Amino acid sequence: MSNAIKQSGAYLEIVSFHLGDQEFCIDIMAIREIRGWAPVTPMPHTPPYVLGLINLRGAVIPVIDMACRLGMKMTEPSERSAIIVTDIAGKLVGLLVEQVSDMMTIRSEDLQPAPEIIPEAQRAFCRGIVALEKSMVCFLNLDTVIAEELSQAA
Repeated sequence: MSNAIKQSGAYLEIVSFHLGDQEFCIDIMAIREIRGWAPVTPMPHTPPYVLGLINLRGAVIPVIDMACRLGMKMTEPSERSAIIVTDIAGKLVGLLVEQVSDMMTIRSEDLQPAPEIIPEAQRAFCRGIVALEKSMVCFLNLDTVIAEELSQAA
């Protein structure tokens, strides 16, 4: 288990969401707000997972299709879709998800490391696995999933 997980305190507050048939979660401390889906303004020559831009009370922010970013089928926005506005390394980024499902508090020791059989590049996307009674949820590492892309774009 990484030091970041061990040092983060006794409890973690997370928000879970669905992408396809899978459930993922992120640290609630990275979330600024959760909005309903709104059309984006596409930008030319962006990677396929960058859907475009939205105007968030005067601030122009990119919206990323999380499913596409994680190598899954692109999300088809619906009335259940949401944009999770996050603050990643001081930059606002909207994450399109199919549906926000829950807010949970988990004990940090319940966060298990991703199995080592998964290649390192893919394992870096995951801070850990939350094993719930009936399912498992991948706790995404936004620093890897998004921040590295932002630093390359800068």
